[in-house]
Amino acid sequence: QVQLVESGGGLVQSGGSLRISCAASGILFNGREIGWYRQPPGKERELVTASSDDGRTTSEDSVKGRFTITRDDAKSTMYLQMNNLKPEDTAVYYCAAAGRRWGGTLGRENYWGRGTQVTVSS
Repeated sequence: QVQLVESGGGLVQSGGSLRISCAASGILFNGREIGWYRQPPGKERELVTASSDDGRTTSEDSVKGRFTITRDDAKSTMYLQMNNLKPEDTAVYYCAAAGRRWGGTLGRENYWGRGTQVTVSS
């Protein structure tokens, strides 16, 4: 059975930093696109940053230079380092892994974590 479990969310002041983690079991991260999504209150879930199966990363414009995704394929774990946090970063953060390795991309066949709340106070 595949499980992705996030940890490390919480409350942080504006300008602060937080690192959240996602540990997977039942799947291998090696060769698989992975990423972090978030869902702000009252809004739809959006892809924030992703790491492709060859290690390239992409990020949504509002987090470029502030958020960094990293991965440890040996442990099937990913991380999201968030710096200079802003109140608008408040959301539930979800980790996801593509349903298929080697060429599969994040999308409808994702494996999902249950989410972790990140709240940034002003």
